[in-house]
Amino acid sequence: MPYDYSRTDRIAEQIKRELALLIRNELKDPRVGMVSILDVVVTKDLNQAKVYFDTIQQDQHDECLKGLNRAAGFLRGALSRTIQLRNTPSLIFIYDDTEQKANDLSVLIDKAVQSDQKDG
Repeated sequence: MPYDYSRTDRIAEQIKRELALLIRNELKDPRVGMVSILDVVVTKDLNQAKVYFDTIQQDQHDECLKGLNRAAGFLRGALSRTIQLRNTPSLIFIYDDTEQKANDLSVLIDKAVQSDQKDG
């Protein structure tokens, strides 16, 4: 039976869970507000982890990104204490606005459907 869930995927899921807890409970940077960790992609050699996140305050995502990148070393150290790996991956935070774009597109589609119903 082949493995469908690779080691890097398992590590990425564990990093995602732990980072969500660490950001919520231990990060004191006022620039980092309500953050949702959407996805974590770990390289095959486990050197880097790209952390995709979204914020509640859409207009302050640049400040949040700066705060997270500033705290990346602290978060990496905290991860190394909770996750048992030989080398803890370095963290690269990336703002992901896919959900916002999807919501905007959905609103446009709804408007187009309403316009067609009025004309027809």
